[in-house]
Amino acid sequence: MNLPRPLLRRIPRDQLPPAMQAAWDQAMANSGDATFIEVLGNNPAMFDWYVNGFYGQVFHAGRLDRRVLELLRLRLANLHGCAFCNKGDRVQALAAGLSESELDALPDYENGPFSDAEKAALALADEMALTNMQGRLTPALHARLRAHFSDGDIVELGMLMAVLCGMAKFLFAFDLVEREPACPFPASA
Repeated sequence: MNLPRPLLRRIPRDQLPPAMQAAWDQAMANSGDATFIEVLGNNPAMFDWYVNGFYGQVFHAGRLDRRVLELLRLRLANLHGCAFCNKGDRVQALAAGLSESELDALPDYENGPFSDAEKAALALADEMALTNMQGRLTPALHARLRAHFSDGDIVELGMLMAVLCGMAKFLFAFDLVEREPACPFPASA
């Protein structure tokens, strides 16, 4: 088990603003770890942007189907090996109507119970993942995506995943999350 050991100060739950205390409670319920929330307690404005700006105004308020977004978010968490994200994103995916069997099929999504649109979006997630430094939107993948999404939708998918991947890098670089055993990003020594 690779528990987080951040160098930054962890703010105790009782010293966090009320919204962050609620997030702390939710993180503990979902994953048993609230290190991310405690460290962001050093800068509540950044936490507010992430929760209300990114998730509130973009991720959950966009024009894309929530089911697709939850699949993408969980796929990236699986590829990156973030235990905190995998646990929390799984809860959110189930709440969005995905089934346990669908989530279990993510590692082999091309042969899983997903629509062609979902499979195309998941293929884009594989290109966007931090584990694929050579990843790119090829003409073939673009054509596959265009069968289901407008170019504007594809831009939105890419931007959303870029933020999620950037957050994954932040979480790992700052040692804020537990890593899965197969996580390709080593913990701090």
